[in-house]
Amino acid sequence: MRLDKYLKVSRLIKRRTVANEACDNGRVTINGTIAKASANVKEGDIIAISFGNKEVKVRVLDVQETVKKEEAKELFEYI
Repeated sequence: MRLDKYLKVSRLIKRRTVANEACDNGRVTINGTIAKASANVKEGDIIAISFGNKEVKVRVLDVQETVKKEEAKELFEYI
């Protein structure tokens, strides 16, 4: 699955366009390397997102095309 779509589906970022912009600005990394919005996300990847001076790190547990709001937190775990 594309990185920008995963960030939206997992609700780490609310809108796909915002996720796309964060990737374009180099604020998102997968396994320590800066990732483009089109990068492929798979189970076990470590995603780090920089929000200003705060950084959020998560481990991908599952990749699904669609998910209900209540089940979105089951797609990742915070590190």
